[in-house]
Amino acid sequence: MAELTQNEKRLLAILEKENKADAPHLAGLLEATPEAVVQWAHLAQDNGFALVERVVAKEFVYTDEGKAYAQDGLPETQLLRFILPGTTLADLQKHEAFKIGFGQLRKKGLVKVEGTSVAKTAGATTDADESALKNPSDADPKTKELIKRGILQESETVRYTIAITPAGLTLVKQGLDLRGESGTLTRDQIISGEWKNLNLRKYDVSKLPKKAYPGKIHPYQRIIGEMREILLEMGFTELYGGIVQQSFWNFDALFQPQDHPAREMQDTFYLRETLPLPPGYEKVKAMHESGGETSSTGWGGIWKEEKAEQCVLRTHTTSVSIQYLANNPNPPVKAFCVGRVYRRETIDTTHLAEFEQLEGIVMDENVSFGNLLGILREFYNRMGFESVRFKPSFYPYTEPSLDAEVYVDGIGWIEMGGAGVFREEVTAPIGINYPVLAWGLGVSRIAMLRLGLKDLRLLHKSDVAFLRETPSLRHTKGGI
Repeated sequence: MAELTQNEKRLLAILEKENKADAPHLAGLLEATPEAVVQWAHLAQDNGFALVERVVAKEFVYTDEGKAYAQDGLPETQLLRFILPGTTLADLQKHEAFKIGFGQLRKKGLVKVEGTSVAKTAGATTDADESALKNPSDADPKTKELIKRGILQESETVRYTIAITPAGLTLVKQGLDLRGESGTLTRDQIISGEWKNLNLRKYDVSKLPKKAYPGKIHPYQRIIGEMREILLEMGFTELYGGIVQQSFWNFDALFQPQDHPAREMQDTFYLRETLPLPPGYEKVKAMHESGGETSSTGWGGIWKEEKAEQCVLRTHTTSVSIQYLANNPNPPVKAFCVGRVYRRETIDTTHLAEFEQLEGIVMDENVSFGNLLGILREFYNRMGFESVRFKPSFYPYTEPSLDAEVYVDGIGWIEMGGAGVFREEVTAPIGINYPVLAWGLGVSRIAMLRLGLKDLRLLHKSDVAFLRETPSLRHTKGGI
């Protein structure tokens, strides 16, 4: 026979007298909570000594609005009482129930309007609606209508009834040891030998404990935090900046032409606000129009100040990095920025109009393209991606440029982000005379791979099951 806990024994002893009772009643007798009693009853049920029945009862409760109507009548009922021979629409409009009540009366065909006069239709009554309000029923369509109107709310209550089985009765009659159990041993009890006389609680080590769901950081935020920690360990400084940026810093300072497709309305959220251009903007203007004092020929055409002054929701965090470089033109600089960016995207399983981007820059006297590859490989290795490769690419403000890819089992090679060395057209106007390595990646793409998601939108939904079942992330031990 299976070993019973002390609480199961106490419950069975009570059930011998009660035979069958609900959990709150038994909880009062056992000086416990109803939840604890149900838990003990399920243990006894596993051993065949008790039966647990879950009873679901449906009931209807009034909303705050419904409580007022239950006392004074529905708006249509109040208005119907007000309609007398000769009543006009203007008279009804003075009644506080007019806004809601008149629409309901016309919807139910209880009134007719001729010119400015309002009259009841033959046999007009709201008795059925009032009856549903006073005595709601699941089978009454009027009740369902009141629920849709927000007057009633449907709620379910769950209660448990517990009964003893014949096997349980037999066990109780054979006698139960109801002595108090000891779940711990003290040093004094062991030394004195008192433990030999204790009724020690027995444990079933094969049973799993009750699953606990402690509070924890959102999985997506944990991944962002892990990225931040890796870069800080690699010696980077974190940058911060506002989500509203001037087009000058978001586009022009990065040598993006003013007629570039990425600057069009279909890609960028433009704002009404404008900001004055920073001192020295003329060098950026000259770079665009003619190449300034460099060997570049620029983009040609006319560079418009008013277009550069316009504010946008930042389309990348590079707008923060370039401002930091402009204010810190002397090496060494090793910084990163992780934050939300905005683009006019059609929302689907892999695209959102707002998403997180991670941007990094390194400036020093002798850094090279090879250093950039090493930094990226180290970062992705530490994020848990063992295989990393690079391929040539094109970006308006870097040359040479590349795309970084990682290999994921079962999927193959996946592009993670772009990188390169800032062009002279970017660095020269802001007074930078040293090479600048720059790279950016989509944080959400890494999160989807790490969490095994196929829909990007899950990262931003309050799906309790997803949040509970996603384990806390453990730091990987990658790196060169």
